[in-house]
Parts: sequence; structure tokens; C-alpha cells
Amino acid sequence: MTTEEDSRRLAELGYKQELARTWSGFSNFAISFSIISILAGCFTTFGQAWNNGGPIAISWGWPLISAFILIIGFCLSELVSAYPTAGGIYWWAATMGKPIHGWFTGWLNLIGLIAVTASVDYGCATFLSITLNRLTGGAWEATLPQAFLLFVIILVLHALINIYSHRLISLLQNISVWWHVAGAAIIVAILIFAPDHHQSAAFVFTEQLNNSGFGSTNGFTFWLYVLPLGFLLTQYTITGFDACAHVSEETQGAATTAARGLWQSIFYSAIGGWILLLSFLFAATHVDEINKQSGFVGAIFETALSSPLATVVFAISTIGQFFCGMSCVTSMSRMTYAFSRDGAVPGWRLWSKVDRNRTPVNAIIAGCAVAALITLPALYAPAGTTTPVAFYAVVSIAVIGLYLAFIIPIWLRLKMGDRFRPGPWTLGRKYRVMGWIACVEIAIVSVYFIMPLSPAGVPGDPDFTWTSVNYAPLAVGGVLLAIALWWVLSARHWFTGPRRTVDELPIS
Repeated sequence: MTTEEDSRRLAELGYKQELARTWSGFSNFAISFSIISILAGCFTTFGQAWNNGGPIAISWGWPLISAFILIIGFCLSELVSAYPTAGGIYWWAATMGKPIHGWFTGWLNLIGLIAVTASVDYGCATFLSITLNRLTGGAWEATLPQAFLLFVIILVLHALINIYSHRLISLLQNISVWWHVAGAAIIVAILIFAPDHHQSAAFVFTEQLNNSGFGSTNGFTFWLYVLPLGFLLTQYTITGFDACAHVSEETQGAATTAARGLWQSIFYSAIGGWILLLSFLFAATHVDEINKQSGFVGAIFETALSSPLATVVFAISTIGQFFCGMSCVTSMSRMTYAFSRDGAVPGWRLWSKVDRNRTPVNAIIAGCAVAALITLPALYAPAGTTTPVAFYAVVSIAVIGLYLAFIIPIWLRLKMGDRFRPGPWTLGRKYRVMGWIACVEIAIVSVYFIMPLSPAGVPGDPDFTWTSVNYAPLAVGGVLLAIALWWVLSARHWFTGPRRTVDELPIS
């Protein structure tokens, strides 16, 4: 498909070609692959699976949950092929349903993207702080204020990179893919050849751990509650793949390449992430020390490798996370631009403007500023710990927000049935079974994400403390209530969904 044909299809969907369509299909794949980032999620949330299930939550949980996420990806690929617009899932929901569907989907998606941008850049800052601590022999103390300062610097750099040139972003996305592939391969090689000894296959594929405080490693509590909490490692890591849709107006042949890039980013990340995580488990020979550090993945490197090699692993991951955050800003800003273009965001005229380079500069600045504001709780941690609990509650709402945003258009696609007009990439008759599987999986995972993570977070428990509470249900409820009230009291009177910016070429 030529650029002219892409622009014509966009006009049929109601929009002028305002963004520069210079991205290749590989660049489109690259942004979602970079946002998923096995060098980010596999490192930052490894402890979640280690403490809730142990090795089996990783060795078996990763491929199992990856398969469900791939099905979600197939459902979204069919939709982006039919509707290749920057608004992505918001546009699909509003078009297949009613304005109210677009309203909830858009806000859940936008809030999720901003919060994920914040979480990734803060994770990058944390790992950079650890790396600097190791390189300076402790002169850099790696305190929470220092980590937050690095976070702000990284966020500013990502904003400037995105503002400077969409062509530069496309190039860096391509570089990011090879950094993730080569970096992960180097880390796996280090963990294979450098340690003096490794764990057995029996440990990696059958060992059960339960550091959650709920029950033991036997019984229904472990299998039905604790172990699924460990599966959240995979669900957290493999998200943000809707970026392929958000940059579809900048992608050549988007109806085909964006659809293919979306599901392939999940597929290849799932394979690469599994290999990387298995290398972690085989090198996890000092179980007591890893448990002592609450499952922190760095404990594996510090105990299994020499100090220089451990520093190399931290550095590779940090750079990968930097690329990931950069891609998050790109996706978040395009969603802000598209949602504002349709008048949904206060001050929409400002956020929907593009500069002479056809880049949504204001949307980039606004999104990054909000990301910095919602990360302020990370400056504080409960006494005696270094974990900013309130910030990680924001991370939970981010992931729930994104997946709840996914479920709405998938459900509407199921309701449309044969009335849906697919693009060149389609699931055919398989859409029904895949759609139902996707909806059920998202619903189950969303419930687990808001459950207590430790007995001390359960009201009424003798050891209950507010600092151990999982604030995600309050955050989820608060966001949904705010969106609903805004709709009932105001938005339903003026928000009509996507606004056409061209009158020619109506959908035939």
C-alpha cells in the first residue's frame, strides 16, 4: 500500500493526514517490542513471581499467560487492520459502540499510558541509580531522592527526543529492537558461562516458593490465590503493545503492517522473555539471599557473578529500560493527540496541535508533566523500607487501566458479529472463541491485581498496617467513579466520539 493509499484510507475514517507517515513496518513493530521490553519488566517485577509461587510461577507461568496475551493481541490486530488510526482502541470502541464506550476506553487507555510511562522511567532511574552506586563504589548512595532526580532527568530527555524528530524516534526504535535482542543474549550467555554452578532443571520447573504470608506451598490457597499473583509478572511485562495502533497514522501500509507488528511484538517478546527468565532461575543458586532481598533480581547477579559482570547486567537492563520509556512517551503522546483531536481532553485545541515537523509537541510535554506529578509519592517510603508503596499502587492501576481499555473494543467486536467489516488482516471465524478467551482472561487478571499482596494488607489481620495495603482497588474505583461522574454530569451532553476532519471520501 502506498502512502497515498494510506492517506485515502485515513480520510475514509474521517481524518486528515497530519502526522508524517514515514515509519516502516519494522519501526511499527519496534515500538511495541520496545514498550514490552523484556529488559524492563523481567527485571523490575521478577520478585512478584519469585515471592508468589517461586520458579514454577516463572518457568510455567510465563508461557501460559503469554499465550493468553497473544490471543488478546490477535483480537486487537484484527481491529487495527480495520481501523488504522492514532486513537487506536478508543476510536474502535466509539465506532463499534456508542460515545460512552469511546469515553471510558479513551480515558482508561490514556491514564494507563501516562502511568506506565511514569513507572517505566522510574524503574529505569532505579536501575541507573543502582548501576551508578556500583560504578562509584558507593559514592552515589542510591537514595530515593537521588532516584527521583534521575527519573525527572530521564523523563525530560525522553520528551526532548520525542519533540526533536519523529525520524529520530523511528531510528531509535529500530536500534532498541537490536539492543533488546543482543542485550538479552549477552545476559543469558553471562548467566550460562560465568557462574561456578547452576540450579537443576528440577528446581527451575518444579520448585515452589511462598513468601507471600498466605498459607503454605500446599492446598487451595497456594494454587488459587498465591500462584496467580505470581503470574502478574507476565501480565505486567507484556503490555503497551497497542502502541502499534497509536502510531499507525505514521506507518506505511498500516492496515497490514501495524496488525502484524502488534501480534509479533507479543510473540517474540514472549519467547525472548522466557529464555531470559530461565537463565535467571538456573543462576539462582543462593535462594536464602534472594529470599532475604524479597526476590529482588539483583540478588541473583550479585551472588552468582563477579562484581564487574553484575554491573554489566545492570547497565544492559538500564539502557533497555531507557529505550522502553522513550517508546512509552511516543505512544502516550499520540494517544493524547488523538483523544484531544476529538475534544475529549480539557484544553484539547492545545494538545491536538502539531508543529512544523508534524509532531504533537504540546501533547508530549503535557503527558510527561503529568507522569512526573503522579510519581511524587515515590519520594516517600514506609519507615524501614526503600519501597515507595503508594507509587506501585499507581503502577497497578496503570496495568488494569490498559487491559480494561482492551476489553471494551474486543467485547464490542463480539457483539457486532458479521456486521464487522474486517481489514486485510482478519481472524475470520476464529474471532468469536478468541474474543471470549481474551475477555475472560482480562476480567480474571483485573480481579487478582486488586487483591491484597500480603496478610498485613488485609483489614482485620493482627499484623495489619496501612503501608502494606494494596491501594489499587481504591485507585481503580476512584478513576472509574471520576470518569463516570464526568460523563453523567457533563460529557454526555457534548462528547459525540470521533470528529471527522475531512468531509470527502465517506466510508462506503
